[in-house]
Amino acid sequence: MNNYEAMVIMKPDLSEDARGGIVKQVEEQITKNKGEISSSKVWAEKFKMAYKIKKIDECLYYLINFQVAPAAIDKIKQSWRLNDNLLRFLILKQS
Repeated sequence: MNNYEAMVIMKPDLSEDARGGIVKQVEEQITKNKGEISSSKVWAEKFKMAYKIKKIDECLYYLINFQVAPAAIDKIKQSWRLNDNLLRFLILKQS
């Protein structure tokens, strides 16, 4: 298993319950693929972006550190792409 860091950008206009549900879905995809989450937290809230994504200029950044097998990364990305409330995400392998 490798260490990864994921930055997820969400829509800022979501309610607290909706945010919690999205974070739960994101984390469930990691654990569903036999991964372990070491930390997850809000990195920035209502942050002004350099350019608009889907006509949105502010967003919520969420940072997740986790361990998972390399083969599971594609499955996680595939499931995250299907969520309309996630504007963008990036998964990086930590050394």
